[in-house]
Amino acid sequence: MPTPDATTDKASQPTRRWVNVLLGSGLAASVASFLYPALRYIIPPAVAESTSRSVVAAKAGELKNNTGKVFKFGSKPGLLVRTVDGTYRAVSAVCTHLNCTVQYREDLHQIWCACHNGLYDVEGRNVSGPPPRPLEVFEVHVQGEDVVVTRSA
Repeated sequence: MPTPDATTDKASQPTRRWVNVLLGSGLAASVASFLYPALRYIIPPAVAESTSRSVVAAKAGELKNNTGKVFKFGSKPGLLVRTVDGTYRAVSAVCTHLNCTVQYREDLHQIWCACHNGLYDVEGRNVSGPPPRPLEVFEVHVQGEDVVVTRSA
């Protein structure tokens, strides 16, 4: 004759397995809910590059002499500068050192990267600091009221 403890022990084994499965899957779901956002942040989704070779960067009267404006060119920023003499220049706004966004410094009449104090002239050539290469230069055309920036071929 089986002891009372042995029969209750056999009857509770499926219940214990069920509880273990529930706890294990709950723990796995918790870990996944923490890891998924972290992995999405570390490995971002691929962004398709724009196939457009030109973009309207500004309106003709928008920039005063000796000012600059960052604009979106595909998935990366560009920098439109109106020089002291009123001509337009456009370059990539991505620093060639560590991919920081550059800006135009009116007081220096140069393009400046705040990350490591790198300087470029308005033609995109590196002047000082750690940038190893010049910025990518774009063509600028004024078409009616629009300032159109075109990627070189």
